[in-house]
Amino acid sequence: MIDFGSDRPVHRQLADIIRADIAAGRLKPGQALPSETRLMQQYELGRVAVRQALGVLRSEGLIVTVKREGSYVRPQLPVERVVVDGPAEVTARMPSPEERKELDIPEGVPVFVVSKPKKRGRILPADRTILVWLRMES
Repeated sequence: MIDFGSDRPVHRQLADIIRADIAAGRLKPGQALPSETRLMQQYELGRVAVRQALGVLRSEGLIVTVKREGSYVRPQLPVERVVVDGPAEVTARMPSPEERKELDIPEGVPVFVVSKPKKRGRILPADRTILVWLRMES
């Protein structure tokens, strides 16, 4: 429940509650979250606090929001193992809006960029990529 006497902002507390429900499987991938109005009533919060909580969860990549429909638990996509061999540089950054759309990743999810000499960098969604380095014998 929300502790109105806490130093932790109420929108963060609500995000914690919903995050815990997702982690425990009480809210399943693809399942709709309660409406903003329902969350306001259930937790005795204003619309701004509820929207801020949903924004936190969206930025963490846990939920997606569809205009005029509502918010849903983000489906878990298969994880890909990517082998990094030879000389390579791996960086992490936030994607551009175009990259987010192309890779089908929500706001708040970073990407890995794997660059090799004289080759274009490969952009991979960090939430569903495991990087594996091959040890090179010297």
